Amino acid sequence: MSLVTAYTAEEFDSVILSSDKPVLVDFWAGWCGPCRALAPIVEQIAEEHADSLIVGKVDVDSEQALSQKYKIMSIPCVILFKDGEPVAQSLGAVSKDELLSRLSEHL
Repeated sequence: MSLVTAYTAEEFDSVILSSDKPVLVDFWAGWCGPCRALAPIVEQIAEEHADSLIVGKVDVDSEQALSQKYKIMSIPCVILFKDGEPVAQSLGAVSKDELLSRLSEHL
């Protein structure tokens, strides 16, 4: 069972704004090779940090309003939200260690 939840625009704000935990969101698309390469890493992070982190994903093709709201210009783009605000971001397919390094200050 995946611990990564697919978010739609309708539920995104309520989850992000009401979470007492940091929320990691992977903005991706099915046709994006680097996005597919990053997906297992995001899953691993979700499993390893299930007690302290909520992990979700947003399909940029289906949820274009969210992509515009957060100025997603390139994918994969992973954004860490804390207290409802974006606090860290990682662009491109990176290793698990690199992704965690970019986010660690806020976890």
